[in-house]
Amino acid sequence: MIKLDRYDLAILRILARDGRITKSRLAEEVNLSISPAWERVKKLEDCGLIKGYRADVDWAAAFKGSRIVVEVTLSRHTAADMRRFEERVAAASEIVQCYATGGGVDYVLHVVSRDIDHYQRFIDSLLVEELAIERYFTYIVTKVVKNVEGPPEWVDDSD
Repeated sequence: MIKLDRYDLAILRILARDGRITKSRLAEEVNLSISPAWERVKKLEDCGLIKGYRADVDWAAAFKGSRIVVEVTLSRHTAADMRRFEERVAAASEIVQCYATGGGVDYVLHVVSRDIDHYQRFIDSLLVEELAIERYFTYIVTKVVKNVEGPPEWVDDSD
């Protein structure tokens, strides 16, 4: 694990907010000259902390679709069952996020579909596969209240 100082954390926060910031503006915001600031960015990329740069697209405005949150509980918790489920999730374009969780459910999925019928057909296809799905709960997203990238404010810059 790489040791991050306040400059590194500041750079990560800024790039998470604005991946298209210029080198000179980034350097100015972190109070470094351009070369040292850019060397830090390259170091953060090389060690894998910066995985890439992408646009923050408003998909709801781009197409009319449904966002659904699904809780999934498996009937068996063998390594093979979990691996099979996770491989299927990774291959499904409808699933845009998946979290393995501890507690009452095994996975939380974020699904995007054309409409509810498309979602139900997708879930039905998962149920007929041997994925050890015991039960699932569906929650239709009515609006996004908060969607933030980057660390919370409590992350200390001085560590």
